Amino acid sequence: MEFQTTINTPFTLSGPGLHTGKFTHTTIKPAPANSGIVFRRTDVEGSGDIAAVAENVTDTNHGTTITSGNLSVSTIEHLMSALHGMRIDNAIVEVDGPELPILDGSARLWVEQIAKAGITQLDAERNYLRLTQPVVWYDEASGIEMKAEPAEDFVVDSSIEFKSELIGSQSARLTSYEQYVEEYAKCRTFVFLREVEALLALNLIKGGDLDNALVFVDKPLTDEEKTRLAALYNRDKESINVTNGVLNTIEPFFPNEPARHKLLDFVGDIYLVGKPIKGHFTLKCPGHRANVALAQLIRKSTLK
Repeated sequence: MEFQTTINTPFTLSGPGLHTGKFTHTTIKPAPANSGIVFRRTDVEGSGDIAAVAENVTDTNHGTTITSGNLSVSTIEHLMSALHGMRIDNAIVEVDGPELPILDGSARLWVEQIAKAGITQLDAERNYLRLTQPVVWYDEASGIEMKAEPAEDFVVDSSIEFKSELIGSQSARLTSYEQYVEEYAKCRTFVFLREVEALLALNLIKGGDLDNALVFVDKPLTDEEKTRLAALYNRDKESINVTNGVLNTIEPFFPNEPARHKLLDFVGDIYLVGKPIKGHFTLKCPGHRANVALAQLIRKSTLK
């Protein structure tokens, strides 16, 4: 028999949110059996809990946002990925603002802090969501396809495709939670340099930094672009360079790190089914919108 878990002792991580740029503190606390993952806004007096389930998702634009009433918490996917990957069934997530900190752009620091806090077994059997038939979500316009099939374990096969030769076609495969911790949790988000200013114009990525994302550059940097980047991120212009198509501020961990990060995001978003899941997932060009749509379909088809 497998038992449900929670963390042993609370811990806090702090930093700016990727999109709002607001500095927030996020504290993860133990929770009783059968309570699942719930979020709580401590900056708003009397705010209720927001259950981390697919029906509560209200936005998937460059991140996953959950809402209850007039309160939301955004960019929850990396923490949800860490909780899922570390097999935490129950936890209370308290945050004093509208968005979780982006940290290094991966799930690594969440995973490390969960390990330091310790994991406690609870006196309740782990309740898996088990698929009894395939569930498929397909978007004809984009060609995105998400398939979940019955299986005895949690397995993910994922592929992405970008027109840029810097990324091109990549794939990633996850077959165990141990592999997630060792090979996926540290994989960081990524963006093309040409997208950065467009996202800023949309009032997004205010908390973005050259140290918390792989920034791909698919054309030579002009002197003007170097000057603008240096001013935007408070750096010396001469330190802005490109190495193998990536801004030289951070080194990729893997040749297929973008595909691995997309899979990391999926591990977080699919946990919005509300419990650990046994299934074989085959993903073609996953993203938050498709991930959440699949989670919603699974909940509709299995939690009747």
